Amino acid sequence: MPQYTLLIYTPVDGPPAGTDPEQTQRWFDYTQSLIEAGVHVGGDALQGVDSATTVRVRDGETQIIDGPFVETKEYLAGYYLVDCPDLDTALGHAARMPNIHYGSVEVRPVMELSGPFAEAAEAEGRAG
Repeated sequence: MPQYTLLIYTPVDGPPAGTDPEQTQRWFDYTQSLIEAGVHVGGDALQGVDSATTVRVRDGETQIIDGPFVETKEYLAGYYLVDCPDLDTALGHAARMPNIHYGSVEVRPVMELSGPFAEAAEAEGRAG
């Protein structure tokens, strides 16, 4: 079955005023619903952008930058990895996310590797 990432974006300024202060329970309930649906593979919340470090190499020079490289109105706050039969199912789960009314969710299929890449990943999985 194909896997999809549900990339969770939230406004840099945080949720709008009046947003449910008990959101943590809503996230736990949402995660539980993915588990009960049999699609949950994994996921995590990410630390805020103030803890990020961006690394780039340009013209042979390594550049290390505090925070994200670009300024945006939203930032990547976390992700879920789901195993769904099709994109429409993944989109349905994304549409129920607790922050969907003020944030956004990018749904992206996970690339299925083949050839040497898949063989190396499989060998690593057996060794680990």
